[in-house]
Amino acid sequence: MPKPRVSPSTSLTSRKATSTPIVLPLRGAGGEPVSFSFTINSHGLAALPPGHVDEETPGYDIAVALDGKITTLRFTERDGMLIIAGDRRFTATAEREIRSIATRMFRLEDNLAPFYAMIDGDPDLDWARSGAGRMLASPAVFDDVIRTICTTNCAWSATTRMITALVELGGGAFPDPSLLARTPDEWFADVARMGYRGPYVRKIATDVVEQGLNLETFLPQHGLGEDEVEKRLLALPGVGPYAAAHMMQLLGYHHRLILDSWTRPTYLKLANKKRASDTTIRRRFARYGKFAGLAFWLYLTRRWHE
Repeated sequence: MPKPRVSPSTSLTSRKATSTPIVLPLRGAGGEPVSFSFTINSHGLAALPPGHVDEETPGYDIAVALDGKITTLRFTERDGMLIIAGDRRFTATAEREIRSIATRMFRLEDNLAPFYAMIDGDPDLDWARSGAGRMLASPAVFDDVIRTICTTNCAWSATTRMITALVELGGGAFPDPSLLARTPDEWFADVARMGYRGPYVRKIATDVVEQGLNLETFLPQHGLGEDEVEKRLLALPGVGPYAAAHMMQLLGYHHRLILDSWTRPTYLKLANKKRASDTTIRRRFARYGKFAGLAFWLYLTRRWHE
């Protein structure tokens, strides 16, 4: 997955916030700092619709459905606090949902303090102790699963096309499972041009609606355990080892390395190697234990943040 590509916003950043801002500490569950900048620039999907990275402010905008309406949430940082404002006033119920969305997106329930202690003085990773390591998540696990499937076996331009089409279908926000479940196969094939991914996406949405598949239970706080979550991810149509590893990072499980057509050659370049098997790469980061996948990702993306 390439570095986030930031483009000018024509709608999100031009709206004036009218809600009372919600304020949350940018601290993880272990009291460790959470870098706003590192998080919103942590991976390429963060910059795709319905989200937008604003480098000038800096800030992050995302369109979500709240109170039955699509609205834009704007995230900024001030003095170590996460500031969330909306483009309209919200009910108390919506404000609680916004807090939950912000906690999920910035992964404020994760504890990276043990990882930061592990990399203290590490020449490759010590820089991350200032708050890097959280991959910005979507408001819902369902969104991240579908978006991740849209990155498999294709160029980044195709990923952008598919995700943009999904957001347009959702009226500016990511479509909910019920909408995708009732969308005809022809839309996936002819409009979004998803190829083999279309039936997989529709099947997952249908299982959520009709079979009670609850992807939110994959989050660590539900206690399934890393191995069981990986097993359930791999059981989803369209999710293979790469997509599962990517999802694990977004969920807060950091053992699996994301190995794909971008990470492998990037590692070879940074490590000044001509070749290396996946086993060799895994062995290189094995000393980081349950944080091996996170260490690998931060090793690859350090230059994004310099």
